Amino acid sequence: MNKKIYLNKLVNIHKLIFTLTLVIVFNAVQAQEIWTLKQCIDTAQVHNKTLQINRNNINISEQRKKEAQANLIPKITVNADYKYFFELPTQLMPMNALNPQAPEGQFRDIQFGVPHNINANVQLVMPLYNPQIYGAIENTKIANELAELQYQKTEEQVLFDITTLYYNAQILKHQLDFIDGNIENTHKLLATIQLLKEQLLAKGTDVSKIQLQADQLTTQRENVFSKYTQVLNALKLNMGISLEQTLTVETEIIQTNLTDNSTRNSLDLKLINAQNTLLHNELKTLNRSRFLPSLNLIASYGTTGFGYDKTPNEFLDFYPIGFAGVQLSYPLFNGTVTQRKINQKKLEINNNELQAKMINDKTEMEIDNVIHQREVAQSTIANTENQINLAQTIYEQTILQQKQGTANLTDVLLADNALREAQQNYLNAVIDFLKADLEFKKLTGSITSIKN
Repeated sequence: MNKKIYLNKLVNIHKLIFTLTLVIVFNAVQAQEIWTLKQCIDTAQVHNKTLQINRNNINISEQRKKEAQANLIPKITVNADYKYFFELPTQLMPMNALNPQAPEGQFRDIQFGVPHNINANVQLVMPLYNPQIYGAIENTKIANELAELQYQKTEEQVLFDITTLYYNAQILKHQLDFIDGNIENTHKLLATIQLLKEQLLAKGTDVSKIQLQADQLTTQRENVFSKYTQVLNALKLNMGISLEQTLTVETEIIQTNLTDNSTRNSLDLKLINAQNTLLHNELKTLNRSRFLPSLNLIASYGTTGFGYDKTPNEFLDFYPIGFAGVQLSYPLFNGTVTQRKINQKKLEINNNELQAKMINDKTEMEIDNVIHQREVAQSTIANTENQINLAQTIYEQTILQQKQGTANLTDVLLADNALREAQQNYLNAVIDFLKADLEFKKLTGSITSIKN
């Protein structure tokens, strides 16, 4: 019997040591540097890889705009070629051109030229007006605006992800605090029941019930602490910092006041509108290229060399050649290709407008839903806070009554379960509020206010 009691005490000591170790580890984590939500967001804006990629995309879009504008700059090329004719070109000459007495309609084959031909010139081409070039310049300007909007969209998503992870870490931290308090209460109760058992005032099953609850709380704490560590690692990843970096989050959860935000600043709708502008500009460019000509300034200056390598008349002579002028190009018929492109573009514009209406209607519906969810959650938070205080009071009174013999162990366990249920309801209400608040800010385009 004494051996059995000794083994039970030894097991309890080991469990107590394990629990204290977890508490020490968690306290060490709490002793780490505390990062505010704003610090996490500021760090992510510098180190987040997705944001860096989108900043590069903006620079790429800017370079494409400059590339399109560069098509208006004159283009200068240098050309040179050498030809050796082992068979000179043959032409047919009317015989009466040299001999008026020759009958009409008779020809003589004659080879003109010399075997060695050398050409070298510098050519200049500058577009005076080209509807496709000007259309491309306008398209790249709009595409640059789209790239900037896409960066804002990505930044908004990064802020949303980081804020969600930060809130999750805060919730888990509060849950750990609740569990620590419950473990402490359970160990006090276990010590009391063990003492009563030694005095033959409690059953062995009573001790087992409390011990089981203590073990369950310890396991629950391990799982919650593991989730807390995983959330912190995900937060570090989104911030773009090393996983070895030590950090912890603030304990206080700030609940923003409910505001009637009547503005609608959805980036999804802005992106759709920018795409609509791009599609209309592409349609305008197609219409212009269909009816308007292209006009280029052209110029060339060079030399042409002729050479003969047979004795006794060897020579290599060069003669200059140069010209300047304008070149007009007007599309008369291209097989209705442009018309087919115009029809496609009109259908794309129609789809874009339908998509804009659909997004607008969906956003309005989602905003109404999250406003209602946020109001309900905030009311629930106030109620559950009162429930926690009441459940804590009932638990303490039940413990006191149990010591006085007016309450049994079942009453204590029920009071303890009621306390834990109130704590969980409070955390669920906070989660619902924070989720609805974040969704509201994202839908109204005000989520960037978090970083200020």
